[in-house]
Amino acid sequence: MNQLNLFIELTRLKKPIGYLLLFWPCAWGLTLIYDFTGSLNIYFYYLVLFFLGSVLMRSAGCIVNDILDRKFDKKVKRTKNRPIASGKIKVQIGFLYAFILCLLAFLVLINFNYFTIMIALASMPLAFTYPLMKRFTYWPQLFLGITFNYGLILGWTSISEQFGIVPIIFYIGAIFWTLGYDTIYGFQDIKDDEIIGVKSTSIKFKGTAKIFLILCYLSLISSLVIGGLMMNFNSIYFLSITIPIIHLFFYQINNFDSKNPASCLKIFKSNNYLGMIIFFNILVGRFF
Repeated sequence: MNQLNLFIELTRLKKPIGYLLLFWPCAWGLTLIYDFTGSLNIYFYYLVLFFLGSVLMRSAGCIVNDILDRKFDKKVKRTKNRPIASGKIKVQIGFLYAFILCLLAFLVLINFNYFTIMIALASMPLAFTYPLMKRFTYWPQLFLGITFNYGLILGWTSISEQFGIVPIIFYIGAIFWTLGYDTIYGFQDIKDDEIIGVKSTSIKFKGTAKIFLILCYLSLISSLVIGGLMMNFNSIYFLSITIPIIHLFFYQINNFDSKNPASCLKIFKSNNYLGMIIFFNILVGRFF
């Protein structure tokens, strides 16, 4: 039981926000392209597969992140007790766990078409080198956004191998969404990060964080509007976009306090609801 608890702690399974933020873009991409005039069986089947893949890959990613960052984690108050940083789990065991999780994720992946399998595998190097970016650039959140929202592309290609501008527009918007929420998340550790020398957009924009967040979230909303126009969604979709706008600007940005770690975490976690809201917005656009 002790090893099981350590594994759950290592993979953050008790913190679903990570794999949900990975899952929602997958659901967006699938819903944008799926032909709802036919059977819904494949749609729900693929949603389940994307959810399982999100849980497995996020869990593997957490392990790789903790292995690469173990020396940094020891110096950060919030992360010093993580299983690998604290020595409760050996690095070799961590690699074994990550390998098993990736193998299970691959078994999920092979249920999709060949094109989706290939482009998913092509993203793996970026997915597992993302934790290194904070050592070299102030934009690790950008690399996270590119990686974390890749599922939107996979959701689209799982149904259609004909790739167009629409999924790219939604994908770019999702990247800016991640830039925003992970910048907020980064303010939890900003003091420790500055001391140990790692970089982030939280550090780069610490004096102008709200302006940066406004630009990021305006980009997300713009992509939802432009993408909706290109998909010929009706007025109900565009009216429903007011809900994400209210959440982003009147809740997240209005309540953002860079000096309050607890508040930053709360706002960060609220993005799960935003991802779900946008998912339902797209459903509205497809059905009405």
